[in-house]
Amino acid sequence: MDSNKSFFEGIAKIHYEGRNSKNMMSFHHYDPERIIGEKTMKEHLRFSVAYWHTFCFDGKDMFGADFFNRSWNRYSDPLDKSLAKADAAFEFISKLGAPYFCTHDRDLAPELDTLKETNALLDQVVSHIKALMKDTGIKLLWGTSNLFTSPKYLHGAFSSPSFDVLAYAGAQVKKMLEITKELNGENFVFWGGREGYETLLNTDMGLEFSHIAQMFRSAQAYAKEIGFNGTFLIEPKPKEPTKHQYDYDCASALAFLKTNGFDQFKLNIEANHATLAGHTFQHELRYARVNNALGSVDANMGDTLLGWDTDQFPTNLYDTTLAMYEILKNGGLEPGGLNFDSHVRRGSYETKDLFLAHIAGMDAFAFGLKVATKLMEDKTFDQFIQQRYQSFSTDTAKKFEGGEMGLKELEAYTLEKQVELPQSGRQEMLEAMLNDVMLSVE
Repeated sequence: MDSNKSFFEGIAKIHYEGRNSKNMMSFHHYDPERIIGEKTMKEHLRFSVAYWHTFCFDGKDMFGADFFNRSWNRYSDPLDKSLAKADAAFEFISKLGAPYFCTHDRDLAPELDTLKETNALLDQVVSHIKALMKDTGIKLLWGTSNLFTSPKYLHGAFSSPSFDVLAYAGAQVKKMLEITKELNGENFVFWGGREGYETLLNTDMGLEFSHIAQMFRSAQAYAKEIGFNGTFLIEPKPKEPTKHQYDYDCASALAFLKTNGFDQFKLNIEANHATLAGHTFQHELRYARVNNALGSVDANMGDTLLGWDTDQFPTNLYDTTLAMYEILKNGGLEPGGLNFDSHVRRGSYETKDLFLAHIAGMDAFAFGLKVATKLMEDKTFDQFIQQRYQSFSTDTAKKFEGGEMGLKELEAYTLEKQVELPQSGRQEMLEAMLNDVMLSVE
């Protein structure tokens, strides 16, 4: 393998050229050094490239074979292929100008016959990646373990009915925690890709919940032992591949965490997972935010006409604006970020499309940041919401909120009172106001 080979020959570093540029291989809204509030765009957005979708995905879908045939995936030897993939990844991320990447363990190197062989291969690849990180300044936003691809995980990993499978999953998490610490990763994600059920006729749900909780406790204990101080993140998803996954949405994930006393965990919210759960992206972000659990974001979108996880690059400006509004309300995402858990469409098979897709997503969120900042500065929605709940500013209402009014006191207050309609919600007006702000932003 030629370590000096360029995998993206003829593609220069992507630069900001402004919204009037016709060059689609440039940023039209993402100006990394532009100050928005007290931070640069780069600091606000904390973009990350997903190792799996960008460098592992080769065009396969449920009805079509692999055909992208990326140059870095053509090597037959597992070590050569893994090193080439790493070289391609860091060349791409450097040219794109993203500060972070995210990865599963099995993205970095494949699983071999034994865990011992697999870990030895990983060690060689991680050593190479560590050197690439030092040379480029690119950082690891979060690491995670792939506990869903291997056939052994067909019935789950932490929730598997097989103790041997659960034990293997634990060993896999142990190794990936070590790698995440070695690479100075800022977070560690648990995505329960198969932690759920197909039918309750063969499922001991209570036992599976207890096993998942015990594995989380074990991960916390080992992180403390090795000195990993990053944030643990749970990623909700309702279904696919299992019929019902236990981390269905923010509400169910938070209920599990609260029940088991995991008050240090936060959530990694994915846009497409929100829509699969029947929610909007903003709903899940708001739910996590008001519960002080918004940790990081997987930035993508789904197709409302398709009922599966299409993982498209985010280009809907309403979604990115309202997402950034929630993120700004949260005080930002650090140490989380915006990770493009997105892959190009099967029809977008040229290598150049990888750049075009990421540029589109980065510009969409940069535009959303600009609009959301103006919404915050002008208090576009805050003032209306404050007025809508103004009746709770009275002394009587404050007694209720302070627990001084029970049902009998509420009855006494209401018995002879003529209750009027609450004020109009003016949804259409507020949506028009949002349109006006979006159209006014440069």
